[in-house]
Amino acid sequence: MRRQEKDSDPLILRKSFGFSFRYGKLVAMDLQIGSVRLAGNLILAPLAGYTNLPFRLVIREVGGVALCVTDLVNARSLLEKNPKALKLIETRPEDQPQSVQLFGSVPEEMAAAAQFLEAQGVSLIDVNMGCPVRKVCKIGGGSAMMSDVARTAALIAKMVSAVKVPVTCKMRLGWDETSLTAPDLARALEDAGAAAIMVHGRTRAQGFDGAVSLPGIRAVAQAVRRIPVIGNGDVTTPQAAKAMIEETGCAGVSIGRGAFYNPWLFRHASHYLATGELPPDPTFAQRLAVMTRHLDLMVEVFGEAHGCRLFRKVAPWYAKRFGPASLFNRKIVRLENRAEYDAIVAEYQAWRAQFVDDRGEVLPKYAAAPLAENFSRVPFGEESQPAAASRDALPVPSGPQEWW
Repeated sequence: MRRQEKDSDPLILRKSFGFSFRYGKLVAMDLQIGSVRLAGNLILAPLAGYTNLPFRLVIREVGGVALCVTDLVNARSLLEKNPKALKLIETRPEDQPQSVQLFGSVPEEMAAAAQFLEAQGVSLIDVNMGCPVRKVCKIGGGSAMMSDVARTAALIAKMVSAVKVPVTCKMRLGWDETSLTAPDLARALEDAGAAAIMVHGRTRAQGFDGAVSLPGIRAVAQAVRRIPVIGNGDVTTPQAAKAMIEETGCAGVSIGRGAFYNPWLFRHASHYLATGELPPDPTFAQRLAVMTRHLDLMVEVFGEAHGCRLFRKVAPWYAKRFGPASLFNRKIVRLENRAEYDAIVAEYQAWRAQFVDDRGEVLPKYAAAPLAENFSRVPFGEESQPAAASRDALPVPSGPQEWW
């Protein structure tokens, strides 16, 4: 009944969350999360090992993103001032508003870590309840938090009472198909003071296999009364972002792997939601310029040697849209310094010439296939689509938490 009331009165939605409507359909919006007003409803999701400061700055410079969330940070490591943990939350004035994602299961530690982050000027604090990685779950964090609704709600209540900044929660649909706790947990977290819920449309048992359940996300959006629900999972195109919003009633979309594959996704999705028009794909020259900017920021933030090593796993993702890139990939994964990068790019461009037209764009027969939607409309709670049924979505980049 609550969702029917919201759907039947666009003015309620517009007043609550800043929705904009065209012909009765949601097309774009600003998003209010607690005391923080975001200029848009597209969010960079945390991706372990990748959503560091250089990548967040690249995404912001390309445009279209309303909020960037850091890599997940261990609350205890943060309190111990572990240098690696402090590096994960490193920021700059242009990296605002910023959300830091915490994981942990000890209420006192999570509350103290939230207070520490608030003192550092963080705009929002997100709690990881969805990471399926064993080393996170075994300490009671990540997806394990979905298995004990009362205990998890009490932890969030303690964090909310400890800080003034909004506390948000990112979850999955449940531990597995027999334990789809997300709607109940979302309602409990709202009552505990959470300012927003971000939900990935798969269970912990699925990892990143199978299709994202749009009815599952919708069930979470229907469960809450006042706070926004942000959908997540396999949003790789502007059309997918629009479908997720319109079919689930979620207030916005959180994008992780899709953004890493295509840094223009936020900019293009924002334009598409507002106008219904799809911008043209970036040119090879534009892709190359953004990739180079990413490397320069890696060197600036992490130093030349370490920045180049980290970039080895980044560059091949850019190259997925270059057309044939075997030569580039073989060499870039051994990158040692900035000067070597220029030499690799020059050699690659000369080799690539055989696959492109007179504008430098790859010939159609060599172009990467367009990404296909990977959503399921199977009613929530019924048998899910088999894992092998739809795998046109992005693979998971390897990183410190390989499955997040």
